[in-house]
Amino acid sequence: MHSFTLTDIRAAHERIRSGIYRSPCPPSIPLSDLTGSEIFCKLDLLQRTGSFKERGARNALLLLDDAQKARGVVAASAGNHALGLAYHGKLLGIPVTVVMPRFAPLVKVATCRRLGAQVILEGETFDDARQLSLEIADRDGLNRIHGFDDVRVIAGQGTMGLEILEDVPDADAIVVPCGGAGLLAGVATAAKALRPGIKIIAVEPAAAPSLSASLAAGRPVQVAIRPTLADGLAVGKVGETSFAIAAPLIDRVVTVGEELLSLAVLRLLELEKTVVEGAGAAALAALLQPVHGGLPELRGKKVVLLLCGGNIDLSILERVIDHALAADGRRWRFTTQVSDRPGGIAKLTACIAAAGASVQEIVHDRAFSGPDVFSTSVEVTVETADRDHVAALASRLEAEGFVVKPGSGPQ
Repeated sequence: MHSFTLTDIRAAHERIRSGIYRSPCPPSIPLSDLTGSEIFCKLDLLQRTGSFKERGARNALLLLDDAQKARGVVAASAGNHALGLAYHGKLLGIPVTVVMPRFAPLVKVATCRRLGAQVILEGETFDDARQLSLEIADRDGLNRIHGFDDVRVIAGQGTMGLEILEDVPDADAIVVPCGGAGLLAGVATAAKALRPGIKIIAVEPAAAPSLSASLAAGRPVQVAIRPTLADGLAVGKVGETSFAIAAPLIDRVVTVGEELLSLAVLRLLELEKTVVEGAGAAALAALLQPVHGGLPELRGKKVVLLLCGGNIDLSILERVIDHALAADGRRWRFTTQVSDRPGGIAKLTACIAAAGASVQEIVHDRAFSGPDVFSTSVEVTVETADRDHVAALASRLEAEGFVVKPGSGPQ
């Protein structure tokens, strides 16, 4: 492999620009207020298929020779790379086969098929899908376009870096979600070449910490992965090529848990009116950690967040919102005992109302409430303002004689 440079990314930008949306990178006043940094959001989720992956896919397809274009391509993908290839393959008249793991979001599978790609669901992990894609490439003579470990793809993804520094030339830091490290390698190469002092902050899910493990080992290493809201980052091993390019350019790696990912999705919905998938919300999740002392060096700095994917199943989104509201202290569930005589529930709800909370659901459990037949256990879900409000409500309940069972209080 020849050395990978800004020249490769600039060439890719010229090659793909007629078929790729030039996404904006506007400032965000609410996110700036929230984090204490001057936040800009690169909105690549506005691409036709909802993610940045179109950039690398189109660049790789355009670099094929005529014979390869006629035979077609194959790729393994958890979703967005498959969508980008399917869409641009259709535009360019190139047959596309994608192998997706069985956990791939249903919306991505259905959209790939609608765009005309042949979709094969195989395996429980991305690595299972990748292995089958290798076999298909050998069997059918198809060009394999790796989702992140391919310099054609890395160059395409790096075009985001060019656009960011056109729009925010004095940016102090770029926060990049990382799964296989292809986006990270491309954006870091472009950004550091154009602005050497810029900080590159990589973000990975705690459920798939391949980048931090690989940096510790000095080479790409396999890690066990767990289910994560950031399914687009659920890669067990960063790419060999992408890691070699990215590793010297990374200033910091932040690992975020599922609670922060859920909160980031919720904050973007509420504050930016933007629907972002878990992987795309990872950049904001990293910035939410300063509340807990995570990234103080970015306070007051110009920081660009890569909101690079918006393909989230609506059924998952509903659960994410519920989970995030609970994590945010805006929904609380507790159990307590009330008198099973007239007025018992009224006393409880009056106490909740007096504390300024709203009852969402009450479930009675008479059969397993204990030996006292004149009382019943109730599980109550309430809407609250924040964690302090939850604590105040718990104190008020106890003051009124209600016993909130251990483990059901504020988290």
